[in-house]
Amino acid sequence: MPLLSRNMTVAQARRALADAFRQAALDSPELDARLLVGHALGLDNTALTIDSGRDLGEDGAHALATLVARRLGREPVARILGIKEFWGLPLRLNEATLVPRPETETVVEAALAAIDGDGPRTRAFRIADIGTGSGALLVALLSELPNAIGIGTDVSRDALAAARDNASRLGFSSRAVFAACDFGAALAGSFDLVVSNPPYIASAEIALLPPEVRHDPRRALDGGADGLGCYRAIAGQAPKLLKPTGHLVVELGIGQESPVAALFRSAGLVSAPVHPDLSGIPRALPVRMLPQ
Repeated sequence: MPLLSRNMTVAQARRALADAFRQAALDSPELDARLLVGHALGLDNTALTIDSGRDLGEDGAHALATLVARRLGREPVARILGIKEFWGLPLRLNEATLVPRPETETVVEAALAAIDGDGPRTRAFRIADIGTGSGALLVALLSELPNAIGIGTDVSRDALAAARDNASRLGFSSRAVFAACDFGAALAGSFDLVVSNPPYIASAEIALLPPEVRHDPRRALDGGADGLGCYRAIAGQAPKLLKPTGHLVVELGIGQESPVAALFRSAGLVSAPVHPDLSGIPRALPVRMLPQ
């Protein structure tokens, strides 16, 4: 018997999908079902309730079945919908961008804590988000720092297109620019704040990642043989990117706090206490120039 039919109501379809996703051991079956039904039928949360007794119809059932097959293939809902909320901001995604994850918000929190330690958020800042992807870190920080301007860099022009679109849609186009380069290689001048969520998975471990994560572009995941290759590049560039009083905050993979801190120390920088994510995993490492 097919999972969906044209005569199913919206409410019946949501229940059927939630049951199927639960049997497939997906993490959030009810939420996934609601999001996919709403997307397939063009219904927001209110309309899903109001129209719960409406039939799917032939076109609706077909559209929904296509989305369900992708989710049962372990494609993340955010990638199916092409949008993901980060720091309360709806970010559009494409095939070249990583899906922003809640743990990356720890980088924003750590960066803001560092800024707050130096004075009010209303002062002028220059921010660089190196390896920007969808622009998640940059637009989140611009939303909190009203007089900041920023630049996002990425080696992928397709990723930069998504970041530029997100900055424009969210009202930051006058304060954000984007450049194609390897981390901060093409940047001139110095910044008050540099942030990065670099690729940090060891190459051999990518095949072992959960299926949903493996839908992300390999370029956004692969940190080289030991997972530290991108941190080496950032450590080499950081002294010319940071003002003497500037801050650098990078996201960490599990177990990377000590080796990454050592890389920055060898480049003349000193790390502050790491910020854990909501699971207690050391996730965001703040770094500064050593005092002269």
